[in-house]
Amino acid sequence: MKIAVVAANGRVARKVITEAIKRGHDVAAFGRHEENNTDASNYIIKDILDLTKEDLVGYDVVVDAFGTWASESMHLHTDTSQHLADLLENTNTRLLIVGGAGSLYTNKEHTETVSSGPDFPHDWLPVANAMADALNKLRKRNDVHWTYLSPAANFVADGEASGKYTFANEEFTLNRNNESSISYADYASAMLDVIESGKHDQERISVFQD
Repeated sequence: MKIAVVAANGRVARKVITEAIKRGHDVAAFGRHEENNTDASNYIIKDILDLTKEDLVGYDVVVDAFGTWASESMHLHTDTSQHLADLLENTNTRLLIVGGAGSLYTNKEHTETVSSGPDFPHDWLPVANAMADALNKLRKRNDVHWTYLSPAANFVADGEASGKYTFANEEFTLNRNNESSISYADYASAMLDVIESGKHDQERISVFQD
C-alpha cells in the first residue's frame, strides 16, 4: 500500500511512519523542515497548505498528523485537514486524521464531551476546541473517505509498544483499571490496523490501552 504522511516530523507521525515501513508499506513523508527526522527514505519538503492534487496522486492513504499548541495557529487544525480533504475529494484515496481525545463524548446522548467536563485543564481547551472544530467540518463532507482516530486521554509520548489496545466508538472509554491511556507507539500500530482494515469510512473512532 502506498501511504503519504504529512506533517511527518511530528512525534506521532514518526511513529506511524516507522510502523508502516515495518509492515512493508511504501511510505512517503511530507514535511516543511529541511531535515528528515523520519525513517522514510522518500522525504518531500513541502508544507501541507502548499500540497497540490498532483502531489497526492497514486497514494492509497494520506495520514494527516498535523498538530499545534500555538494559540495564533489554532485555525490550522481545520485549515490543513480541509485542504487535504479538498485535494482528495471524489477520489478513492483515504484520509486518516490523527485526532484528539477532548471531543470524545461522555454521555450516551452525545451532548457532553471530555473537554466540557469540569476537570478538563483550562490550558488545553483551545487545542481541544480547535481539533473538535476540524472534526465537525469533516463530518459535513461525504465526498472524502476520511477516518478520525482519537487517542485515549493520556497520550504517552515515550510509552512502550505493548500491542495491547482496544478500539472503541465515539464515547470516552476506560480500561479495566479505570484508566484512559495509550502510548504513541500503540496508537501508531492502531492507526496501521485501521488503514489495513479499510473500515470506518467517514467515521470517528477511538483507541485505548487495555
